[in-house]
Formats: sequence, structure tokens, C-alpha cells
Amino acid sequence: MSTFQAPKGTYDLTPPRSAKFLAVREAISAPLRDSGYGYIETPGFEDVNLFARGVGESTDIVSKEMYAFETRGGDKLALRPEGTASVLRAALEANLHKAGNLPVKLWYSGSYYRYERPQAGRYRHFSQVGAEAIGAEDPALDAELIILADQAYRSLGLTEFRILLNSLGDKECRPAYREVLQDFLRDLDLDEETRRRIEINPLRVLDDKRADVQKQLVGAPMLRDHLCDACKAYHEEVRVLLTAAGVVYEDDEKLVRGLDYYTRTTFEFVHDGLGSQSAVGGGGRYDGLSEMIGGPALPSVGWALGVDRTVLALEAEGIELPIPAATSVYAVPLGEEARRVLFGVVTQLRREGVAADFAFGGRGLKGAMKSANRSGARFTIVAGERDLAEGNVQLKDMESGEQEAVALADVTGTIRGKLSASDG
Repeated sequence: MSTFQAPKGTYDLTPPRSAKFLAVREAISAPLRDSGYGYIETPGFEDVNLFARGVGESTDIVSKEMYAFETRGGDKLALRPEGTASVLRAALEANLHKAGNLPVKLWYSGSYYRYERPQAGRYRHFSQVGAEAIGAEDPALDAELIILADQAYRSLGLTEFRILLNSLGDKECRPAYREVLQDFLRDLDLDEETRRRIEINPLRVLDDKRADVQKQLVGAPMLRDHLCDACKAYHEEVRVLLTAAGVVYEDDEKLVRGLDYYTRTTFEFVHDGLGSQSAVGGGGRYDGLSEMIGGPALPSVGWALGVDRTVLALEAEGIELPIPAATSVYAVPLGEEARRVLFGVVTQLRREGVAADFAFGGRGLKGAMKSANRSGARFTIVAGERDLAEGNVQLKDMESGEQEAVALADVTGTIRGKLSASDG
């Protein structure tokens, strides 16, 4: 074993488990690709102020969890703790919003970094698939994104997740509510840090998970009672569209999410099989974020779903994803001439779109057949000097155990025929 190990709070993805993560990424992105979302990729690090301004100075993410550093050239950068600010920055820089087709719909997949206390389902490096719809204020867009996430989870077979929904109001109605909430919170028995949060972003106090804080929050003024008519109507339309689409959700008036940029619609996907880290994904509308980072007014909405958490949710429900074998055909040569001939057959099969592998390292028949078994291949090709002298190879069906001699010239066509017959 190497003397080096993965850093604390991180993990390596290795086969066969990595195939599950790939399948989850594919399932989450498939509905997005079918709904007009284009793929975007951004750097793993950005200017630290992008997150300080966009995500919010008062958030735990910026104040405690961000990996920030200074480069040799004196630039202050941070590893990205979330995806939205980076994607919006990239869209603005590329002037995607000026192409005349709003909203700009984008999806992404990648690693994110937060210096957190590691525990099951919470890592310092984690993987997400996200989607952003930039430049349109439309309740149908909010509903679309929630429906697509619901569709992705259901396509994986998940059933025990819940969708929590709330509205955070907008710049018209939230300031008045903020004052009422601050007045209520200032009278409570809270620690210094929480008191500081009351002044910067009091909504975050509602999100405090500590029992002694939650006990004191009973009777706190609720945002829904202070929403302006426009926000009420907007939220009601999102709810109507979700219900019409058959998507079940729960109203959660305390749902604020951990980022400062959210306005109006906010939502979370939770799975009760995951213990304290029950959120598997979430998002919301962020109508003012573009201006916060120096762009024009571009009302937008998006979400991010945790790949790690989704895999844990699948395991909690006992769902095994149907992951096909990586190899369909495994070639076992016996002797030098057979090595050259069968390597040529494997190369040809791959060119014809058949997943094929080869017994490397010159092992004997017994060891090579064990490798063929472990590869999950449906067929094995075996050939020695006598077979080649007769112009044949031995083709073994690994499911039935049947073996037959096949002419070397016909082997790729025969295998393709058998594979398509078994798929059909």
C-alpha cells in the first residue's frame, strides 16, 4: 500500500462503485438534455469575491467552509463551494444572455469543496449535477426544474424522497418582514455568533438546527404572512403547475436554504433514509444574483443535486442500478502466435462497437479464464496453435457454458450476431 492516503473528508471513486456514480450523473442529466439545457464547465477555483458577494458573507459556506488561498501572483482565489455563482459568471462573461434566446438553460457536473466536519453523506469534496435557467422570471420555469429533478430521481427508482417548497419573497416584501423578524429574534437568548447573524441575514436563524434555538423560534413571524400580492400569486402558480404535473410537494415555511442569493421560490429534496444529512439536493430562484456580481438584471432559477447523497439514498432504499458489464467479449490466447491474432480480433471488435478485453500478461489458461469470469464478459474467445492451424477459434458462452469452433474469418460477425440476439 502507498504511504499516501486521500485527504481527510474526501474519497476516491474506484470500480465497481464508480459505475453507480456515473449512472446517477447520467440519470440526473438526461431529463435536462431533453429539455433544452446545454452543458457548461467552469474552473475548479474562482476569485474569492465571486462567492463572498454571491453566496453571502454571513453564510457558513463563506465564513467557515471555503478553501481560500493566495496565488504566487497575489490573486485571492477559492475552490468553488457551489456551482451557481460560477455558472452565472461564465454565462455573463460569454455574453450568452445577449444571444437573444432567454432563458439561457445550462447544466453542469463536477466536484465542489467545503471545509466541513466529515460525516456520512457530508464530505469536504463532493460531486453534484446542477441546472440553471438564466434570464427569465416565470413560475413555469421554477416548476420545470422541480419536475425535471423529480423525474430524474424517479427514473433511478427512488420513491422515499420528499420535496419541500417555500417562497422567500422579493425585494419588495422581504425588507419589511426582515425587520419584524429581527425584532422578534433580538429578544431571544442566543449566542454571539447567532446574534451577529440576526443583523446580517436573520432568515438564516430560522434554519438553525439546534434544539434549544428551535424551541425559542416557536411563534416566530412567518414570511408567508408578509408576502406581497405579486409574490403570493407567483408562488401559487408554481404550486398549481406542480400539482397539475402530478408532483407531490410539502409546504415548509421554515425552508430558507443556506445561500443568501435566493428570492421567491426555494425548494429542497430530502430523503429520510439518510439520517441527519437528509437533503439530497435543492435550489431556488435567485433574481438579484447577476447584479450582485456586477452583471445586468437577469432573474434566474436553478438547483444542484448531490451525486454522493443520491447514491446513499439508493442504498438506503436497497435499489441496485442495472449496470451493464463493461466487457462483452474476453480473448484468451495460448501461445505467441495466438496473442498476435487474438489481439487483432479484439481491436477489430472494438472498432465495430463491441466492448472487448484481452488476457494481458501471458497467464496460463486457468488464470486467464478466471479473469474472463471476473470481467463479466458474455463470451470468451480461446485459441491455441492447433486452433489457428485449422483456421478456427473456440467461442465459449459464459452463461450456458457451451463452446463451439468458429472460423477465424467469421468470428467478429458471429459474435455481433450472438450479442444482438441475446440483447433482443
